[in-house]
Amino acid sequence: MFDSPFRPKRPPSACALLPAAVLLALAPPAFAQASWHPDRPVTLVVPYSAGGGTDATARAVSKQLGVIWKQPVVVENVPGADGLIGTRRVMEAKPDGYTLLLQVPSIVVTKYTPGLKGVDPLARLEPVTAVSQSPAAVVVSAKLPVKTFGEFIRYCKTAAQPCSLGTGEATARVSAKQLAAEAGLPNLIVVNYRGTGAIVTDMIANNVNMAFTGITAALPHYKSGALKILATQGSKRAAALPEVPTTAEAGYPQFRSVTWFGLFAPKGTPPAVTQGIVAALHEAVKDADVQQTIASAGAEPVVNAPAAFAAQVREDSERMAALVKLYPLD
Repeated sequence: MFDSPFRPKRPPSACALLPAAVLLALAPPAFAQASWHPDRPVTLVVPYSAGGGTDATARAVSKQLGVIWKQPVVVENVPGADGLIGTRRVMEAKPDGYTLLLQVPSIVVTKYTPGLKGVDPLARLEPVTAVSQSPAAVVVSAKLPVKTFGEFIRYCKTAAQPCSLGTGEATARVSAKQLAAEAGLPNLIVVNYRGTGAIVTDMIANNVNMAFTGITAALPHYKSGALKILATQGSKRAAALPEVPTTAEAGYPQFRSVTWFGLFAPKGTPPAVTQGIVAALHEAVKDADVQQTIASAGAEPVVNAPAAFAAQVREDSERMAALVKLYPLD
């Protein structure tokens, strides 16, 4: 086991320790009283390719939001530039609630990504709420002769060909660099993709060996035997994968990561609008079909207040800033 100086210096926030059902129950009373709702179609931008966890989450809630609002909620995939192309569309949209963004923690490292000119999306977006969350996972091709995270690392140290790791967003690339440095895998090949779906396809074929990714896209292929999930990266075992150890249990506690799927609006969106959106989402995730869709993807519904979600984003931003200083993106 190797240790790391990059563990969080403070314990998780109280909100992060609460079960999803409790978070839902603690929604401020103002949500129930919020009256804003759209009177024309709403666009929900997913800045990644179809088939990944962000896309699945968006589609799980958009239909029910449409029912609640009696207006279509159109999911639009706009991939490219580590999610910045779709994100920028929302950054530049009118702050009226009609153009929304579903993003993941990689948004906090966009400003460190070379070629993106230091653009900080968080400076031009309003955090609205986390919609759902799931632990990230260590996923490998089922064609590899390994059963544990430790076995995978040992395999890569002796394999005739260098091991490869697919990444679909910036935080995964930081984790890849951290793995290469701390596990002693200097020849690890990092392959960048435009979305999780393509990584999963290539892992099934063993064209790329491994990925740090949300469990949403990998779960059905794990159940079919086409992929192996060696560990999950939450503080406790994932409810959808009770048989799979955490990275801490596997001896690698520094690889801890929870993927939230968070809703953002353009900067300047009025509080009454964001509260109306949260109120609708609070109702949407109570729907049995939505809950089943989220649960089957290995995630939990988590609808929190804008201030609570903003604090969660800041916490992740501070943690990733420390890692990026040690493992710069290139």
